[in-house]
Amino acid sequence: MVADGRTLYFRLLRYAAPYWRVFSLAILSLVVLAATEPAMPALLKPILDDGFVDKDLGAVRWMAIVLVLIFLVRGAAAYASAFAMAWVAAKVVMDLRNEMFRKLLVLPSSYFDAQPSGNLISKITFDANQVTEAASYVVTVLVKDALAIVGLLAWMLYLDWKLTMITLTTAPIVVFVVQHFSHRLRAMSHNLQRTMGEITQAVDEAIEGEKVVRVFGGQDYERQRFGHIANWVRRYQVKFASASSAVAPIATLAASVAAGIILYVAAHQAVADKITIGGFASFFTAMMLLFSPLKRLTGVNGRLQKGLAGAESVFSLIDHPSEPDEGTRTLDHARGRIEVHDVTFQYDEASTPALEDINLTIEPGETVALVGSSGSGKTTLINLIPRFYHPNSGQILIDGIDIESIRLASLRHNIALVSQDVVLFDDTLAVNIAYGPLTEASRERVLQAANSANAADFIRELPEGLDTRIGENGVRLSGGQRQRIAIARAFLKDPPILILDEATSSLDTVSEQQIQSALETLRRGRTTIIIAHKLSTIEKADRIVVMSAGRIVATGKHAQLLRENSLYAALYRFQFASPTDASTLAGAHGTRG
Repeated sequence: MVADGRTLYFRLLRYAAPYWRVFSLAILSLVVLAATEPAMPALLKPILDDGFVDKDLGAVRWMAIVLVLIFLVRGAAAYASAFAMAWVAAKVVMDLRNEMFRKLLVLPSSYFDAQPSGNLISKITFDANQVTEAASYVVTVLVKDALAIVGLLAWMLYLDWKLTMITLTTAPIVVFVVQHFSHRLRAMSHNLQRTMGEITQAVDEAIEGEKVVRVFGGQDYERQRFGHIANWVRRYQVKFASASSAVAPIATLAASVAAGIILYVAAHQAVADKITIGGFASFFTAMMLLFSPLKRLTGVNGRLQKGLAGAESVFSLIDHPSEPDEGTRTLDHARGRIEVHDVTFQYDEASTPALEDINLTIEPGETVALVGSSGSGKTTLINLIPRFYHPNSGQILIDGIDIESIRLASLRHNIALVSQDVVLFDDTLAVNIAYGPLTEASRERVLQAANSANAADFIRELPEGLDTRIGENGVRLSGGQRQRIAIARAFLKDPPILILDEATSSLDTVSEQQIQSALETLRRGRTTIIIAHKLSTIEKADRIVVMSAGRIVATGKHAQLLRENSLYAALYRFQFASPTDASTLAGAHGTRG
């Protein structure tokens, strides 16, 4: 549901509440600045009438001193308001970004499935920055220029209320123009934010896939894709500028027509001695001074709508429900018995269930391997255990306790995950091994974990050992080294339940042997679930579960399944058959992509 502009704006202003002292200083400075606006035309009347008409030089001298003081006050107030407002705006944007990032850390996995990473990055960088338009500039204009207009109009009413009424005839025109363009400006801002997210996504993908782009000659395609998105950004920027720029000239034109009429009427009044020279000059100066704040006040709508569109995007992320954590029970150190009862699961956008009527029991300390062709549901099943997703029906128990009733932090404290897609951070090796709550681990424990993962040798060869920074996602390490760091992280956590998702795929023979050795050590005494396409790596598993189309079709040991299950036998022979036999097997049994 899209919130209205007023609701969004007042919600945004609540983020300035913790900084009310500095915000109050900014508002007070703006009030002082606005109050001095009508002082200048007000001084013009006695200067002309007393100084130039009545030849009173003493009055002129005092007026000159007052004029200098007014500009001194205006300068101090302008600086104080600009600095204080910028300080508050920066604090508000920082708080919003922190809150958005905190929300990102607790959003459900399904949210990330539906949102490109570029859009999320754009929300935190670009959209949050748009809020400064509403948080600082708009407040400045609304307070300073609105009060300046009120002060100038009050002075003009004092001088001649009839002429002032002519000036006010432009107000309905201005209001109509502002309202007419508001919806268009908000829509353009939303489109601009969306395309900025697409640009971020395109750049992120080009950087992440730079080797694929080069090897497969995708430069022209990526250039065209980026150019197409950049062109849409340009078009939305131009459309926004066109709509935003149209407001002020229309309002100024209406005001200038009123000024022409006033000039004509005032000239007749001066001839008839109904207004003094000073009074006329003061009135006309005040009317001219109205144009600048009026222009800013009407032009502020563009920036306001841009800021509100940014706020709407920011709050849509902040308000998105976090992953549910309604559990009340604590699981200190699980024994590791896992029971899956009648579990069915279907992804939000899918037409068929990814898992259907799954029943499986894994005893403490048992190693169970999940095998099957791609799309059979192996990864989906293991993602349900740490509650990355929730079953549509059925339940999963650990040590007889429904995992939905266990606090998330407590549940995940008992689980370690080592996957094919190793995630490392641009920090030191020590931080990547002792990650999260593990940072409190001693240096000796970190080294022991690295040694257990067969990572100690290559770490010692690095220039700064454990204190070596490894680059974005461990880019300075080889694939095998990255995998061993992930295993060392699991060793240090020492959980009762271990999930291995393709942990040795895409590695050379030497690295695979080293990692298999480390994994053998890691698995001892733990309940372990393994997903492996290389069936040779799971022959010694206590049990092998064969899956197909979201169902369990067979369970047993390696030798038993080779004899009794045609699907497992076909998968096994496919990996060790000659190229000719493999083609025949692929045609006969097929695999799901």
